[in-house]
Amino acid sequence: MIALLLALAAADPPKPPESIDGLPIGGLERQSMPGQGCAAYLFSAGKSRTFVAMASAAPGTLRIAVDGKPGDYARGSQTGSVGYGFGATTEYRGGDVTATLDMTVQTRKDLSQGAVVERGTLRIDRTGKDTIVLPVAGLIGCAA
Repeated sequence: MIALLLALAAADPPKPPESIDGLPIGGLERQSMPGQGCAAYLFSAGKSRTFVAMASAAPGTLRIAVDGKPGDYARGSQTGSVGYGFGATTEYRGGDVTATLDMTVQTRKDLSQGAVVERGTLRIDRTGKDTIVLPVAGLIGCAA
């Protein structure tokens, strides 16, 4: 029994899906906490729950997997503020991709160095392709 548990613990984690709910956006593998500042860890809130995006307040990047390929997109603009270095609406750009992240954040007493992303939407616009709008929710974590 112990050998079985050790084998399971040593096994590689499952690969994230290349498509979430049939959309051209995939899941991400586990991401580390930032060395400084805060990051939002977002999960799809549709039919399936998959880790779909990581937004870093500094240096202002969004990591997503468009067409199953992970990539980082630079912050272009930000409006409003939900705290922790994030805007209520933030636009990220790279290549032919524009991603817009809208978040509603709640601070809770039972969370230190972070907050809850109660709800949000991740909109992905690509030149010559359909727009994707994905509901998201998650957590914001900040470096100590």
